[in-house]
Amino acid sequence: MGSGMAFKALAIDLDGTLLVGENLPAANRDAVRDAVAAGYAVVIATARWQQMAVRIATEIGIEGPVIACSGAQVRLPAEARDIFDERLPADFVADLYALCDADRCIATVTVDDEVLLKLDGEPDRGAMPPEMRWVRRLEGAASSLPRVAAIQGSAVNARIRAELEPRYTGRVHFFDSIGPSGKVILTLTAATASKGEALKAACAHLGIDPQEVVAFGDAHNDLEMFKIVGASVAMGQAEAEVKAAATTVTMRNDQDGVARAIEHLLGHGHVN
Repeated sequence: MGSGMAFKALAIDLDGTLLVGENLPAANRDAVRDAVAAGYAVVIATARWQQMAVRIATEIGIEGPVIACSGAQVRLPAEARDIFDERLPADFVADLYALCDADRCIATVTVDDEVLLKLDGEPDRGAMPPEMRWVRRLEGAASSLPRVAAIQGSAVNARIRAELEPRYTGRVHFFDSIGPSGKVILTLTAATASKGEALKAACAHLGIDPQEVVAFGDAHNDLEMFKIVGASVAMGQAEAEVKAAATTVTMRNDQDGVARAIEHLLGHGHVN
């Protein structure tokens, strides 16, 4: 790695950024591999659970810390341990589960090493990843508190916003994101969890400063990363607030935006 290189690592979101739907475009995969070959560390930073993030990292051929659960977890896959692990408050979880169990919704709740899927009808078991377990009710389904809950369903999300957000503001993060299907998903983590705090933990493990990182993202939960890094890249389809917070804006995720920005970084040493 050249002595004049200002940046040492990339932190890259998955949904709406590196991925298009569930697919990893070849151009993005190859660009990340080129960055690794040039000496950059690469940290996946996603709202998804760690097993899914690790599968993408493995497909690309990268190692090192993985930020999962919208910044509630930093996993070291090679050592099978966490260096950051923040859980939702118990009283909030009880209220959330009661609302979800009383209404129709699709809820994915990441608890320890499994993902609970609350769905009213029985799912196609063959389409579920091995770490996922279908439950009819969330209450009593697991003994541990979850890191993140992702809720899809306009009626139940309206109730969560109206009934729980005023009571738990300051203790719980409430934010909307766009899932692979294009539908709005309400994502919930502890207030102590964020991609920014998780990235600090990942950087400490790697022995680098967050200012030596370029972050890529498309959603509100990426903004905490943007605040602490040396440069940030918003995707072309991101909301105006996300674009305004970034150092630069690249093409859309379905136009190989990540690949374009990495190619520019490798060629010029900066992203804008």
